Amino acid sequence: MIRTGLRRRREGTARRAGGQPKVVALGGGHGLSASLAALRRITGDLTAVVTVADDGGSSGRLRAEMGVLPPGDLRKALAALCGDDDWGRTWAKVVQHRFVSEGELHGHAVGNLLIVALWEQLNDEVAALEWVGRLLGAHGRVLPMSAVPLDLHAVVRGHDPERPEAVSTVRGQANVALTPGEVLEVRVLPADPPAVPEAVQAVLDADWVVLGPGSWFSSVIPHLLVPELAEALMSTRARRVLTLNLAPQPGETDGFSPQRHLEVLGRHAPKLTIDVVLADEAAVPDRESLAEAAERLGGTVELARVAAPDGPRHDPELLAAAYDRVFRMRGRIGPWR
Repeated sequence: MIRTGLRRRREGTARRAGGQPKVVALGGGHGLSASLAALRRITGDLTAVVTVADDGGSSGRLRAEMGVLPPGDLRKALAALCGDDDWGRTWAKVVQHRFVSEGELHGHAVGNLLIVALWEQLNDEVAALEWVGRLLGAHGRVLPMSAVPLDLHAVVRGHDPERPEAVSTVRGQANVALTPGEVLEVRVLPADPPAVPEAVQAVLDADWVVLGPGSWFSSVIPHLLVPELAEALMSTRARRVLTLNLAPQPGETDGFSPQRHLEVLGRHAPKLTIDVVLADEAAVPDRESLAEAAERLGGTVELARVAAPDGPRHDPELLAAAYDRVFRMRGRIGPWR
């Protein structure tokens, strides 16, 4: 399958010369939403591959009750791909709306219920997400990374503050995201989960693959723990961009420097190479160390102003400009427009 995908990828590159880049973005939650909101501004050929390990909130309840993939991060990705016209803004608000009540509906997101309803109607997760995307007028495609819901386990040093050197296992994405202590390693159960074939093929066919920003251990690294998807990421002829967060995440990556994010990524996927590490220029106090860490992964660093002025979040216009500059300067097949 890998060789076939690479052959299709070469043919696709020839056809797209002078056109728009074919981009696949991987992640979950707010981080993936940030990259999608930027990328949809510069390409009309965009696919999101979304983690499926969430076990908290509305997603966790639906997953536990109905045995479905957690829909929340898929919903957020679809909302991020909505257009800036009245239709897009309205539907983005509708699918993100959460019920407030005294009963069982409290906290459920409308989009989660819509996605699960279509899964039941069609018995096909990929087709159902395409139907939701058409309803929303989404500027791109959203795919789950695995065909089964995953459980995330983290090996943590100092999870118990009274035993700072003790190593223990923290189970569940919601717990990992907020764990005190130092996360040493994450793994998923089942240990050899099946990838969604369309997600694998999208990575093989891409011109660019964007990984991050997002919760490092619970949204970014899990993509590297699905064997077929990891193989595709290492085999694809696409160039790979790793987008760093603006700041460490409380609990999960407390105290992490930008270069340490690269180091833990490399430990989880030692054969993966990165072409470009994109970071906000104000978030990198030690540029030399980051450049050295990027070089160990096979890449170079691109610094840009991508943070919004009103808080610790990526500005979609600034991030879009940074991606566009990277794609133009580092691309294999020339200018896109």
